[in-house]
Amino acid sequence: MFGYVSINKEELKLKDYQKYQAYYCGVCQELKESFGQAGRLTLTYDMTFLAVLLSGLYEDTTKREEHFCVVHPTKKHPCLRNEFTAYVSDMNILLAYYNLLDDWKDERKKKSYMAAQVLKNSCLKVVKRYPRQTEAVQTYLKKLHTCEEQNSADLDLAAGLTGEVLGEIYAYRDDIWSEDLRQLGFYIGKFIYLMDAYEDLEKDKKSGNYNPFKFIEETLEFHKTAEDVLTMMAAAASRAFERLPIIENVDILRNILYIGIWNKYDMAKVKKKGAAEDAAHEEI
Repeated sequence: MFGYVSINKEELKLKDYQKYQAYYCGVCQELKESFGQAGRLTLTYDMTFLAVLLSGLYEDTTKREEHFCVVHPTKKHPCLRNEFTAYVSDMNILLAYYNLLDDWKDERKKKSYMAAQVLKNSCLKVVKRYPRQTEAVQTYLKKLHTCEEQNSADLDLAAGLTGEVLGEIYAYRDDIWSEDLRQLGFYIGKFIYLMDAYEDLEKDKKSGNYNPFKFIEETLEFHKTAEDVLTMMAAAASRAFERLPIIENVDILRNILYIGIWNKYDMAKVKKKGAAEDAAHEEI
């Protein structure tokens, strides 16, 4: 489901792009050192955003390092690392493990079961360190199962559950910023769920998987409705973000929240338009 909260490279200054890449590589290095090469496979842009966000908000000490890796085997690549990149790497493992386990329980995907087993010991370490976040993820999956079994037509219900779990993960510390971070995570989570549902609508119709957009796709101006709902979620996330006193990394974060977050939506729109034109052509 993840991968929607990313930069728009064309609109980002070179120095900010290089800094974003260094955070991305920093999270990747944390995953490698804490959980081995398998941990690196869980890396997402969505969690890199959280590392950049928390680093910008708290401005704690950040180390700059250089490392080789599989992607950069001949030249060392800069990495930015701090306690937030370490936290985000732990959250990557937590979300990846429980999502894989959920795929196995739901669809009996053997690849998901095998991948979950590879991450199991790593996840157990994270569970001990972060019981609040672990409980949030476990509760989220139980509620999501109930929502799917009831085949709920309520767009807000399933999206809100994803929002709740990301809200708990965003609220890293219990301090004066935790409520705004929780709000930001809540609306980012809703955006991610709805964006994923919009993008996967045709696939879910064929497979029979639950998708709340199925209940309104035949309505007039469905695509406009979907865009309006996504815009409301993105706007609410941006309002929560702007309440935070962030100066460091602010250009990167605004690039993601105001432009980058729409990258996949724009691609999905082009794809759906092409499919509709092909269908119309076949009818002729």
